[in-house]
Amino acid sequence: MPERMLLKIGGSVITDKAVPGSIRNDEIGRIAQVIASRPDLALLLVHGAGSCGHPEASRFHINEGVSEKNKAGIYETHRAVACLNARVVGSLREAGTEAVGVHLLSAGYANNGRLVSCEFPQVGAMIGLGIVPVLHGDVVMDLTKGASIISGDQLVSILPGPLGITRIGVATDVPGVLRHGEVVREITPESKDDLEIGTSGHTDVTGGMSGKVGELLFLAEQGICSDIFHASRIGDFLDGKPHGGTRVRGD
Repeated sequence: MPERMLLKIGGSVITDKAVPGSIRNDEIGRIAQVIASRPDLALLLVHGAGSCGHPEASRFHINEGVSEKNKAGIYETHRAVACLNARVVGSLREAGTEAVGVHLLSAGYANNGRLVSCEFPQVGAMIGLGIVPVLHGDVVMDLTKGASIISGDQLVSILPGPLGITRIGVATDVPGVLRHGEVVREITPESKDDLEIGTSGHTDVTGGMSGKVGELLFLAEQGICSDIFHASRIGDFLDGKPHGGTRVRGD
């Protein structure tokens, strides 16, 4: 059985965050071809919402909690991210990859914005059959807040342990975590305080690069390394080659 890998594709890679609902079909198709050219992967794919979901979640103030007044935001936000997921899954299948979309709204439950349950066995069974499950940031029901947003980055920090994933890559629209325009080659829990990591300049209810690094440091504290790199280097990551990005590891 090949090594299990998780690849997370940032919403900024497959959508134009400056234009609500704008999907970058060419980039999705390119990534699908890269994955399809490596048919023996044991791969779990996660993608961000980008311009499909963040604007809706922000408009309905989902992260402040959901009540009778803004409950329509659950449908509107999920509809937007599910549409993007269908486009990603469709491109993978057209390229020859057996892919299936998995929606967190139906598979997970949260408490105060953190995922507390998810149907891990089903996802693991798919990977075992050579299927690529495609998960995404989504709105989920929440014990404390009524509903909340679970980012794709939070999924990256939660899924590896239960699913036996040993390699984790996060593909973004930048070559890694940048400091003064240069790639930071390595981040540890000890060195994180030396960084000044901002959030996305566009509508992002999940924290941008700061959110990514925070979730990956959660993994690092468990001894699990991960990598952040430019989306053009996805093939290098899948092949285990240098990708020119940032490694996040434990001390």
